Amino acid sequence: MSENEMPDPEKIKEILEVVSDKVPGMLKELSGVLYGTDQAKNYGVAISTFYKELKNAGMKDEQAFDLTRQYMSTLNIGAMFKNMGSQHFHNKEEE
Repeated sequence: MSENEMPDPEKIKEILEVVSDKVPGMLKELSGVLYGTDQAKNYGVAISTFYKELKNAGMKDEQAFDLTRQYMSTLNIGAMFKNMGSQHFHNKEEE
């Protein structure tokens, strides 16, 4: 197909039907993986353990809190994807 040719409307319809059928389920599953009860518990345990270890190593409250906040941001997958998307958008603008 050349650059100026329109794609076959029936093929577009088929693609959109598959997307509308499959994507909602995929998003629901992904949401469960990212934000489910077990994941929230694991996230809390990981963060509190990190903070406690910093404090046990003799770090001051403010330093331990700042490092824990940075650590938390590395575990936030939703924010990571958001940042990746905005980074991709900014890179495209520079081209």
